[in-house]
Amino acid sequence: MDSSLKRLTLPAPFKVMDCAMTILSLGRSAQTLRELRDHLASVPAQSISHHFYDSLLRPAFDDPEYRNDFAVWARRHLHDGLLAERFGVIDPMDYPDLEQLRQELIDIVEDRLAEAPEVPQAPRGKEFYFLRSQFVILDTGAHASAPRELAGMISKLSTGSIFYHFIEARRRHPGNPDDFSAWLEAWGPEHDAAREGLAAVDYQLWSLSELRDQIARALECLKVPEGVERR
Repeated sequence: MDSSLKRLTLPAPFKVMDCAMTILSLGRSAQTLRELRDHLASVPAQSISHHFYDSLLRPAFDDPEYRNDFAVWARRHLHDGLLAERFGVIDPMDYPDLEQLRQELIDIVEDRLAEAPEVPQAPRGKEFYFLRSQFVILDTGAHASAPRELAGMISKLSTGSIFYHFIEARRRHPGNPDDFSAWLEAWGPEHDAAREGLAAVDYQLWSLSELRDQIARALECLKVPEGVERR
């Protein structure tokens, strides 16, 4: 293929976005597990999203074991380890939409209510407060014209950019890929190794700064100049 034609058919540059989050209260709280179930059935879907995904963008979210707010509350304030485990193993990406995720949460709560000899209750002042997020998305002006450029800039990205491109993106693309993987796919099968490396990074196991390091490591193979054999 003529080199000028090849250049014309290259994917568009990867535009680096950033995001900031404002947390809004719904004015609804649950002290008992039964109250949690009742609110789960009626809160906006965006609140379900907030307590699963968006909590990762909060600087204070530091629980090393559970990565969603429902599991953390069950363990810390209901002191119900079994319920915390059931909430904690949920991967929201397994559900086609937030309504199906909502129903899974309700089913788990109802099963636990049927098992428990009495309704689990948190101490006063330790209620579960339902929140939702409002995002401001910003164009940073940075972009990558080729995969090697993208690999070189990952370590410099803000945690907001990591959240937007690696976590929030999964709700925007069919099949739930992150933005980096979706862009690399357009460059052809020679970048499959990088995409496989990204697929192996579990966003639920790491803080955003740790995720940045994991992503940078997964894309190291893109830094090898063309014509140099990868070992």
